[in-house]
Amino acid sequence: MTSSEIDILQKNGCLCEDWSKVKVKDGFVAEHIRNTSFSGEVFLGVFSRKITFAGGIVRYSGIYNATIHHCVIDDDVYINQIKNYMANYTIGKNVLIESVDSLVVEEKSCFGNGTHVAVLNETGGREIPIYNELSAHTAYLIAFYRHKPELITRLRQMIDGYVQQVCSDMGSIGEGAHIFSCRNIKNVNIGPFARIEGVYRLKNGTVNSAGKDPSCVGTGVIAENFIMASGCTVCESSVVNNCFVGQGTVLAKQYSAENSVFFANCQGFHGEACSIFAGPYTVSHHKSTLLIAAYYSFLNAGSGSNQSNHMYKLGPIHQGIIERGSKTASDSYILWPAKIGAFSLVMGRHYRNTDTSDLPFSYLIENSNESFLAPGVNLRSIGTIRDAQKWPKRDRRKDDELLDCIVFNLFSPYSVQKIIKGRDVLENLRKISGPASDYYMYNSVKMTNRALEKGLLLYQLGLAKYLGSSLVKKLERACYANEEEMREAIAPSPDGEGTGEWIDLAGLPVPKEKVSKLIKDIENGVIISLDGLNRMYHQWKDHYLQWSWNWTVSKLGTEEGIDTGNVSVKQLVAFIEKWKNAVIKLDKMIYEDAKKEFTLKSQTGFGIDGKDKTRISDFENVRGEFTNHPAVTEILEHIDKKSRQAERVIGRLQGLLPEQTNRNGNKICVE
Repeated sequence: MTSSEIDILQKNGCLCEDWSKVKVKDGFVAEHIRNTSFSGEVFLGVFSRKITFAGGIVRYSGIYNATIHHCVIDDDVYINQIKNYMANYTIGKNVLIESVDSLVVEEKSCFGNGTHVAVLNETGGREIPIYNELSAHTAYLIAFYRHKPELITRLRQMIDGYVQQVCSDMGSIGEGAHIFSCRNIKNVNIGPFARIEGVYRLKNGTVNSAGKDPSCVGTGVIAENFIMASGCTVCESSVVNNCFVGQGTVLAKQYSAENSVFFANCQGFHGEACSIFAGPYTVSHHKSTLLIAAYYSFLNAGSGSNQSNHMYKLGPIHQGIIERGSKTASDSYILWPAKIGAFSLVMGRHYRNTDTSDLPFSYLIENSNESFLAPGVNLRSIGTIRDAQKWPKRDRRKDDELLDCIVFNLFSPYSVQKIIKGRDVLENLRKISGPASDYYMYNSVKMTNRALEKGLLLYQLGLAKYLGSSLVKKLERACYANEEEMREAIAPSPDGEGTGEWIDLAGLPVPKEKVSKLIKDIENGVIISLDGLNRMYHQWKDHYLQWSWNWTVSKLGTEEGIDTGNVSVKQLVAFIEKWKNAVIKLDKMIYEDAKKEFTLKSQTGFGIDGKDKTRISDFENVRGEFTNHPAVTEILEHIDKKSRQAERVIGRLQGLLPEQTNRNGNKICVE
């Protein structure tokens, strides 16, 4: 500083015991610093920008009414009304900070990185060490592969190495961040363009953010030992302790979360989470809902949903699994341990430790204090179709770097292999107990004879729909001029990867063989970095279509007797007809399910001050007419679209056949 700059600062009410420790950038404007006390090593940029605040108030960047200790403050930062002090921070360009009690880093901090989050089991054993770039897939490996101790050791070593790199005795506030009207912020890194407003307390954490996808931490929030990813929102007096909050996730309306991880696009409002692994799109909107000690993915939790993870013996040691795409109805209850199959609906209260993981797309219903299962019925539910359509539309992530690799498909090798297992389970039950049985028992649940028979039908329709849709899409998009080229076009890849069992790696369906190879590569030191891990997940997603086709080809052979290397046009045409009929049959079931929303019973409560005519008119003005409802028209359009698609592909296939002339001189196609 020049002596004239020091004179201006002192006249503006600024204090410093040793002005030689305050360094300034060329172009420094001393007039824009007032009533500020400096100590320690301080570096100041150029403050010359005019800033327009809400209501049209214009102020210059600079430092006003603050105590600053050991900070690096870049160009055009605005700092005003620091009640206590700001210490040990590097502050990027164009940051706005106003009305903050304290903003401080004490000693060396890792800013939430390395915090061990006790998911699933409250007493420990599945802890996930969180860090800035944690993906749902790495967390899945750490939490669920404890039977691979060398894998866990290696992953922890990678994470420990990363944590040591980010530890520092200086915090950072990224370019363009806004911090307004906050109480105490201690040992917290704040990413670029983040908005921190009205928080009560932030301690030992990181708010990651990006220019394309800024994060927001709002009024009344208390957060300790946390990592928040870009594009997340935590606001409205939510309480977060020992948590990872993923990209696009929203926690609001007094939500309480402890020892939990939330990955892409989760939502938590009003309720409570304790020791949960919330895979992508886990959603809870209700005040009375408790999610505890479980793994979820694409879950929709109804009001009053609850679980128990102890039986008053050795404490809260039991855990639950609710597989991808499931729902819990209002006031539902599940006693852990239990495992609920993919895309299932849980209604009522269930006090037995059930396992329906091999019976997907089912209803688990309470009746007279017993658990009944209706297998496969979610395949004909309009709600299941609606969920599958809305998930990709509700992806809030805008960051260029996406941590979670998500495949949104309702039908994938993962879910369809579950359908095949479900069909086999039902056939075995019928064989063992006999087709004349009134009901069947399976893993502590009951099934009526009618439910079993309907489940078998629905599973067969679902399987035909998936296999046929995959085949028809392949045939429609491929280029071929004869049968040989057609067979080449639908051939699997030479390596045959993906034909075995698949797993859902927290939103990413992937062949189990690939996960096993990854584990070996980590154990053997082939993959030694977290970046290498994340690249592998993205490669898996890029290969999903090819691997899933390889799996489909194998199932076309085992389930339909179609060998793509020698298949005839006649075989393909017959199967496409079967596929078309299955699609139409399922769509008609979905149509009838949607129709229930427009029955007289559904109109109860409409037309409050009138008779039948008023009720119908009121209902139609609010809900619309059944035939014109978007979901209904979409079903009808889907039937028409698939019928025309089948005709096009069949016509193209029949055009490959050699021609001969019949007795009347007309050309006919023969095989």
